[in-house]
Amino acid sequence: MYKFSKGVTLVLLSLALSACSSSPDDEDIVSQKSPEILYSQARTSMELGNYSKAVRTLEALDSRFPFGPHKTQVQLDLIYAYYKMDDAASGLASIDRFIRLNPTHPDIDYVYYMRGLVNMQADNYLFHDMLNIDRTDRDPKNAQDAFKDFDKLIKSYPDSKYAADAQKRMQGLKNRLAKYSITVAEYYIKMTAWSAAAVRAQSVLETYPGTPSTERALEIMVQAYDALGQEQLKQHALMVMQANYPNNQILSH
Repeated sequence: MYKFSKGVTLVLLSLALSACSSSPDDEDIVSQKSPEILYSQARTSMELGNYSKAVRTLEALDSRFPFGPHKTQVQLDLIYAYYKMDDAASGLASIDRFIRLNPTHPDIDYVYYMRGLVNMQADNYLFHDMLNIDRTDRDPKNAQDAFKDFDKLIKSYPDSKYAADAQKRMQGLKNRLAKYSITVAEYYIKMTAWSAAAVRAQSVLETYPGTPSTERALEIMVQAYDALGQEQLKQHALMVMQANYPNNQILSH
């Protein structure tokens, strides 16, 4: 009897939730309106900042009128709306679909720019940022992807109006990725994996030159080469440090 009652309760709850999720706005979206009217409604929702409603309308447009007069603009608007809703998974899926179907579209530079922004967004943790918690030790995949997206934009479309901003964002990403590599190198030091620590620190100098992590990378290299008995490599790292960071405490030892 209990199982039957519990099952009935779950069914009723499911029906109640379904009823709550259906609103007059949703009914308007699925009603037989012309693509022009639906697109006008979507644009109005976006202008008012109601991106969840805009997404519902745009998704309805995309599925009901895949060859409609606004088909590519609908897809571009969906990309932006997903970004504003912090829905990285849907945003990236829409971006990749757009690139696949419209590789020569006049706004393809914008799409690569948005791909970088969405990947940056996926890499950020708002809660940690608000509390000023350093989480550069988290998986850098999205940051790496964002860097590649912006790099592709700049190299493929150097005259794009988004290129300058992409360049600035790449610098921030370089700093983030370099700091992550330092975190990994410091972990190797704790594990006395000196060779791995040195290689990781060296990669910071080679892959992310000019970042604030460069000085720390040199310190790790000096420490690692000293532990490994690699005197020549240690002296080379000290020479680079002397030229760039003459006030570093390691040099006075």
